[in-house]
Amino acid sequence: MLLHYDIRVSGKVQGVFFRASARAEANRLGLDGFVRNEEDGCVFAEAEGDRAKLDEFLAWCRQGPPHARVEGVEAAPGEVRGYKGFHVR
Repeated sequence: MLLHYDIRVSGKVQGVFFRASARAEANRLGLDGFVRNEEDGCVFAEAEGDRAKLDEFLAWCRQGPPHARVEGVEAAPGEVRGYKGFHVR
């Protein structure tokens, strides 16, 4: 079953290749959606896929790439939008 999560990651997550690394991880997992920087310093992503793959992606988000310092991850279910591929915005 296809699910959609809105994900917000806070901490030192900009300027540390978080978006590019998130795209690589999402592609590895076969997820669709996007990731972008927010003006408040957080990173926001929308990801779609099956629950197990989304859970793996959320676990990765809690760690992030090597130079990130993740302080929090919020995930909320949302309406499936039918994204194709996973992109950095």
